[in-house]
Amino acid sequence: MTTPRDSDPILVGVGQSTIRSESQEEGMEPLEMMALAARQAEEDAEATKLLSRVDSVRVVNILSWRYPDPAGLLAERVGATPRERLYTTIGGNSPQWLVNETAEQIARGEVRIALLAGAEAFDTVRRAQRRGATLPWPSSGERPAMVGESRRGIRDVELQHGAAQAYAIYALFENALRAAKGRTIEEHQERLGRLFASFARVAADNPHAWFRDGKSSERIATVSEDNRLVAFPYTKYMNAIMNVDQTAAIIMTSVGEARRLGIPESKWVYLLGSADATDLWYVTDRVNYHSSPAIERAGQRALEAAGVTIDQIDHFDLYSCFPAAVQIARDMLGIPEDDARSLTVTGGLPYAGGPGNNYSLHGIATMAERLRAQPESTGLVSAMGWFFTKHAVGIYGTAPKEGDWNRPDMAADQRELDAMAHPELVAEPDGPATIETYTVLYDRDGQPEYAIVIGRVADGSRFIANTEPDRSALQAMTTSEMVGAKGAVRHDGASGKNVFALS
Repeated sequence: MTTPRDSDPILVGVGQSTIRSESQEEGMEPLEMMALAARQAEEDAEATKLLSRVDSVRVVNILSWRYPDPAGLLAERVGATPRERLYTTIGGNSPQWLVNETAEQIARGEVRIALLAGAEAFDTVRRAQRRGATLPWPSSGERPAMVGESRRGIRDVELQHGAAQAYAIYALFENALRAAKGRTIEEHQERLGRLFASFARVAADNPHAWFRDGKSSERIATVSEDNRLVAFPYTKYMNAIMNVDQTAAIIMTSVGEARRLGIPESKWVYLLGSADATDLWYVTDRVNYHSSPAIERAGQRALEAAGVTIDQIDHFDLYSCFPAAVQIARDMLGIPEDDARSLTVTGGLPYAGGPGNNYSLHGIATMAERLRAQPESTGLVSAMGWFFTKHAVGIYGTAPKEGDWNRPDMAADQRELDAMAHPELVAEPDGPATIETYTVLYDRDGQPEYAIVIGRVADGSRFIANTEPDRSALQAMTTSEMVGAKGAVRHDGASGKNVFALS
């Protein structure tokens, strides 16, 4: 049996809540939600006045409300007087990245006890907007200082052609993935339904899940009146749902500090390995649209640091905003496609809920509970920001790892990832072209509006374009495989957009 070192970083308390208001007038602000989750985490750790001893409060970026100092306000609410207050940049990778950062600083002795929290009140805010009400919550027009990568995730030419919403961009990956695997549209749609039905079943048993109806694979994959196409091939039920009121918090410390505070060892969850990496930043610069070199590398380094293989992981929570996110992460991490292990412990963003940047904190809290219930098991959490852009991986267990704890230095790996050869983007293409990937966008009435095409011109350069708004042509793009299809692309000076037409 391995003896833990006093400096080993551990999770000792977790808390999470889903808040469902009984009336249109009710609702809890994100700040109070985080305070609730923090108190739950303190109670979970079985250490009295633990929050008052916290020396670092770290809050995941909140999208549904803007506070002047989220971490400082949270500290006041829970009676903490930390020397440090941090607030992250935008990105769904933030919770796991924050755990990785905090663990390293605990191991170095720079942090003793840290509170990590996040919350979103999208459901309450949306209901208030619908009735024209003003919510009486403290707010600020200014953005507080933030930690983490702050670059905007979209370049102007992508925005100009409609490739700005997550559902559109992940649909581009999805269609490329289908073509790379050599599947028909019908076969792939059935697989997407089965994949996400397995997530919906997990959500049905998760008391914190927003949707617990356990949608069937047929219901998820089939277009219907309440399940319209959003971006081909994604139906509504394949999309992350952000209109939720949810919060999660965890408390981290070292083994030595946990012993001093009398926190029972049954509460300790070790971060055995971790790593972070970034793919080529802009979508139009990617090597291809069916892989993610960064999550592959981060997964390798995290597993190496933990001293385990992917086959030794018992539980997973892969970031699941859209089906492509799950499938590509699964493939890059080396999980067999027919593996019997569940890829989520929560039910994922479409069913458990997608509270902005904070989903993975729920995944981590749920993973901790799962591992405590099965002490010999191990778990892997992957988190992702922007569009297969920022990746964070954590390996968890209830027993310490062999050897010294360390967080891999990813600098050399990141340089290799940044230097990967990729097609040059041409802003104003003209001439024969081939589709590399595509999607068709739909309006709320279920009618196709336009297509986004990413393709190559004769010299191999890449372009992004739209098609003409011809509904019959757009409909045809959803019934026949268009990856590899030939056509022509031109730049329209009047609109400033590139236009692709099939041959």
